[in-house]
Amino acid sequence: MQPFELKKRQLLMALIIELESALQKQQLWQSERPSEQALASKLPFAIDHLNFVQWLQFIFIEKITLLLQQNLPLPTSMAIAPMASEYFKVQINSCPEIVALITRIDLTINEKV
Repeated sequence: MQPFELKKRQLLMALIIELESALQKQQLWQSERPSEQALASKLPFAIDHLNFVQWLQFIFIEKITLLLQQNLPLPTSMAIAPMASEYFKVQINSCPEIVALITRIDLTINEKV
């Protein structure tokens, strides 16, 4: 693995851990897992069965963590921050820390760090 790729993976793992912590801090982390049917949604962000935070926790974070742990290829481009901005814009707690973390994850995946 190239030094840049290793650094990118380390940074991405740190950001994922920070995102998980921020979700827990805001009391958005859920202990109950959605049904397998909900998690199998083919729509973007599983919007037909999950809210955005559920998608982050049960699909995005789990998948990126798995890719990192198993040294599998990462996505080459990502744009989750616009969805995060829209989702949190209408929430009681706008969670700018979470949106900022997701933006950093996007930039890291897109190699603009």
